[in-house]
Amino acid sequence: MVVVIDPQIAGISGDMILCALVDLGANTTKIIEGVKRSEKFLSDSIIKQIDFKKIEKHGINATALFLEIDENVHERKGIEIKKAIVNLTKELGLSDKAKVFAESCIDTLINSESKIHGVPTDTVHFHEASSIDTLIDIVGIAIAIDDLCMFNEEITCMPICVGGGNVIFSHGTMSNPASAILEILKNSKLSICGSQVKDELTTPTGASILVNLAKTSMDYYPSMEITSIGYGAGKKDFNEFSNVLKIVKGTQKNNFQLDSVKILETNVDDVSGEIMGNLIEKIMDNGAKDVSIYHGITKKGRPTNLISVICDDAFMYKIMDTLVIETGTLGIRVTTSNRFIVPRTTYDVKLTLDGKEFSVKYKVSSFKGKNDFKIEFDDLKSISNALNKSIKETESLIRKKIVELDADYD
Repeated sequence: MVVVIDPQIAGISGDMILCALVDLGANTTKIIEGVKRSEKFLSDSIIKQIDFKKIEKHGINATALFLEIDENVHERKGIEIKKAIVNLTKELGLSDKAKVFAESCIDTLINSESKIHGVPTDTVHFHEASSIDTLIDIVGIAIAIDDLCMFNEEITCMPICVGGGNVIFSHGTMSNPASAILEILKNSKLSICGSQVKDELTTPTGASILVNLAKTSMDYYPSMEITSIGYGAGKKDFNEFSNVLKIVKGTQKNNFQLDSVKILETNVDDVSGEIMGNLIEKIMDNGAKDVSIYHGITKKGRPTNLISVICDDAFMYKIMDTLVIETGTLGIRVTTSNRFIVPRTTYDVKLTLDGKEFSVKYKVSSFKGKNDFKIEFDDLKSISNALNKSIKETESLIRKKIVELDADYD
């Protein structure tokens, strides 16, 4: 199964994601009853009405959230909302993946504000995101994805439309996209696009949820047979387009994904092994997917090293600069190559080992109904050093913890 989130025209917000998931078939009773229990965790906030209804949005029949709240707060600390989210997901008995997802979403929002304003995370104050509706979006989506059993699906995202013009918020006027959106999406591997619409189309809450939901970005739909479509309506109305988010579910027509990469090649015959070793590290740090060095013989019997780099378009020129600067090569061959890859998703979880908490990234591959996972070696290395254990022993501990989170890997 593959899931495509399509915000390339209307952008994305928390309530649009939630509504699209409801339109896909998520249990509304479970969502409504679940988020209503949030009142006990956020004082001075009352949910007077919450419901999901079908509306027409510029010609598209979509699901909309009707929410009426009564609040006596202008701002809250981010950690207050985080505590309420963590407590609520525990009380609701959501899956471990849903709990981690919900906590990661609010952490992303808090960390972006911390970076922008240069303050510690525990002192971050929310203004626009201080309302209980931030909690409703995050926890509601966690409930919906749990209900639809989508946490194990491959979720990809089309380019995210952020709109254009300026935005006015608590800190004044800023060009769109605002700093929070840029900070949240930085290094996420998700791509953005602007538009002629002079309005904010992507909200910080929506972006925070999206980066924790979609692990890959594509400029086109994957090869798939469509099984269901969810349309989530946004609050604003535009003359140019339907303010609707699409989430499309389907089955892949084969067991592979198709993507496109650049292959950079150059021959060098006067560079030492030490420089080559350092070159590999620098190229990988600059965004390469892989680097290989092959020994060979060229004209006049000269020994040579063929350096071959696989990368995305976005990193090509930076890597080419590195190749020239580090090796002195006078030319680089560039080709575009399509490749079939086994579907994979990268997860980031928090695990407690020997009484210490660590963040662990691992990659899950799925082929012909069988799931397997591999832990990022850099995480293995740092954790093994922190625990004073061997790589092998550390890997065994982490694998056991991950299997406990998801029996599909057992």
